[in-house]
Amino acid sequence: MSATATAPAWAASDPYATALRTGRGPLFLRRADGWLLPLEVERWCAGADAVDRAVLDRCEGTVLDVGCGPGRLVAELAARGRTVLGVDISEAAVARTHALGGRALRRSVFEPLPGEGRWGTVLLMDGNIGIGGDPGALLRRMTQLLSPGGLLIAETAAPDVDERARVQVVDGAGNGPAAPEPEHPEHHAHLEHPAHPAQQDAPGSLFPWARVGTPALLRLADRAGWRAHAQWAAGGRRFVALRTRTTSSSAEQPKSTALISSQRARKTSAD
Repeated sequence: MSATATAPAWAASDPYATALRTGRGPLFLRRADGWLLPLEVERWCAGADAVDRAVLDRCEGTVLDVGCGPGRLVAELAARGRTVLGVDISEAAVARTHALGGRALRRSVFEPLPGEGRWGTVLLMDGNIGIGGDPGALLRRMTQLLSPGGLLIAETAAPDVDERARVQVVDGAGNGPAAPEPEHPEHHAHLEHPAHPAQQDAPGSLFPWARVGTPALLRLADRAGWRAHAQWAAGGRRFVALRTRTTSSSAEQPKSTALISSQRARKTSAD
């Protein structure tokens, strides 16, 4: 299945694409109940900050950044000489990652990806544990991507919440895309501080998203067979590191050349 076929409405929408191209908001996830949840566009489009760099210091082996957005983490890891690949279904996000010198694929995390079962670390930053609205299903997908004993680093919501919602991306004027509902939505979302309710319905379809705090994620991970490795907070943000329970494997780590070859083979017309 192509990236275009699975891309949600906001992936090619004016509000989201424009925000990534300009590096500025405001941009929100609008919940079905009318509340606006702010997205940190300016931070995502800036370089990796001290909190980001401390997270990246924990990465092991090859790194897959799921929902990489405009590519600040991919670019930082690439500058360190690490083998890293970003994955995002937004054409604007992938283009910006490439412009920063990083490698990225325009593809859903639920589609086949290079190096499955051999990644050393997978990142789910900026609220991306909410991709698809089902953190349990996303955790199961992570076990398919990571090598045995591999490391998952996820950024969690500040409150102790375990919440599912239907949302759409809108700009400061409440404008959003009008498109069919997606099958596998994904993008960066930082949903900790609701703003004022929207004054009127914005156009565009709703898609499922999740907001998960650290306690809730640890409960989900334990039921899914993960082992808690670490949890910490920095700069007002919260993180959890998890490991798959199997700790040995003869699987070969993916090589940079293999990633490049796979990327070229799977380019879509939109790319």
